[in-house]
Amino acid sequence: MALGPRLDLRQSQSLVMTPQLQQAIKLLALSNLEVEAFIAEEIEKNPLLEGGAVEAPELDDRPGEPDDFDGDGFDGEDFEAGPTADRLIETGDAQADAPLDADYDAETFHHDSPADAARGPEGGLGMEGAGGDPGEARDLDDYATATLSLHDHLVAQAGELLSGGDMRIAARIIDLIDEAGYFGGDTVELAQALDVPLYDVERVLGVVQTLDPSGVGARSLAECIALQAREADRYDPAMAKLIDNLDLLARGAIPQLRRLCGVDEEDMADMIRELRGYDPKPGLRFGGEPAAPVTPDIFVRRTGNGWAVELNSATLPRLLVNRTYYSELSSGPQDKASKAWLSECLASANWLVKALDQRARTIVRVSQEIVKQQEAFFLHGVEYLRPLTLKAVADAIGMHESTISRVTSNKYLMCERGLHELKYFFTSGVAAADGGDAVSAEAVKSQIAKLIAAEGDDILSDDKLVELLRDKGFDLARRTVAKYREAIGLGSSVQRRRQRAMKAA
Repeated sequence: MALGPRLDLRQSQSLVMTPQLQQAIKLLALSNLEVEAFIAEEIEKNPLLEGGAVEAPELDDRPGEPDDFDGDGFDGEDFEAGPTADRLIETGDAQADAPLDADYDAETFHHDSPADAARGPEGGLGMEGAGGDPGEARDLDDYATATLSLHDHLVAQAGELLSGGDMRIAARIIDLIDEAGYFGGDTVELAQALDVPLYDVERVLGVVQTLDPSGVGARSLAECIALQAREADRYDPAMAKLIDNLDLLARGAIPQLRRLCGVDEEDMADMIRELRGYDPKPGLRFGGEPAAPVTPDIFVRRTGNGWAVELNSATLPRLLVNRTYYSELSSGPQDKASKAWLSECLASANWLVKALDQRARTIVRVSQEIVKQQEAFFLHGVEYLRPLTLKAVADAIGMHESTISRVTSNKYLMCERGLHELKYFFTSGVAAADGGDAVSAEAVKSQIAKLIAAEGDDILSDDKLVELLRDKGFDLARRTVAKYREAIGLGSSVQRRRQRAMKAA
């Protein structure tokens, strides 16, 4: 055995996570609006990139015709023009890519996306708000009005009643009131922090509790209701007892409450009706951030030949490589470092444009397969939703399961049956009682909701729900029914019976 130094030649394989690979993976998981923000950042870093609005890429060799599914499968020619997303991730030669910075405003591209214009029955999705001409469409934000926050509303009122040190205390109290209107601080700690007597803090808190909306500044639900009862001049001893025993009311212990309050059935019914008229979260009527609307990434509509699947072009970013500017820069005097930097910018720009194009193709391809697998849902509704896994879609279109997971994240599909996240179509299966095909968990939840909604005076127990579902072909255990019932926000038979008794009181 030789002990001296020597040279050995070894050959090995390894997977390297290049920046281009990381970028392609990241783009797949982003929504259209998130991609738009990402593109804005890239444009700031790369002088060869230009952005703007863009039309959805044509995914068919026949301009103007949507990508249709006729029930027997999509046309195989739709995606032969470009590689799959997996192949794009495997190969990242951006410098050698053909230019993709075509003029999208030219007549070469046919504008047929639902977001392009509000057209008649033959165009678009036939949905209001799907799109329209820039000069005609009204943005929903135009109708939004500036709302006054709860904090500003309370400070303005307190400023009219208090001044000096009291106003300083009130400002700190208001800062500790949450969006629901409850005071979440501690008066002792607040007094110590402000170096003022506890009496002053309690007194100023009492003033804050008289402000609008009624019930604001309360430290508990009972105190919030009591403040509103006092405001309505209904805080008598019987109502005070009722408010002090809200836990009994929640349990439906009406006879016990009548004895505690010393009232008859008619008075108790009046008190409960009065109680229902109070707001348990008075602060929520003010301020707060407006709910951000969900923007669909994909449109699905039924046509005479099957299903048309289109990207929402209104949210697709336009990205072009400015080759004229590149030619000007490359033809001028430059050192070795500048030349390398310019080449890197071009390669990065070409790669990003191609990655965006392939991202669009991949999203449509996955969406087409989802529509194919869940066609019964699009035709008949949630009760016909089939169990579906990411692997099933991945195997059907020849992609990796992780790619399907990224594509279906943060993407929303608009169809005649509403707006749904792509993840919605992937559900677990429930065995059929007759040994037939499994059914989706969402379909079972829908059946449970329908049975409970129609139960009438005969409240259905979970055991009874199991029997009724078995008659409909669903083979479920009692604990599974209870889990699905709770998942859709429905209480147990005991809770529903108490709620019905309270409503009848």
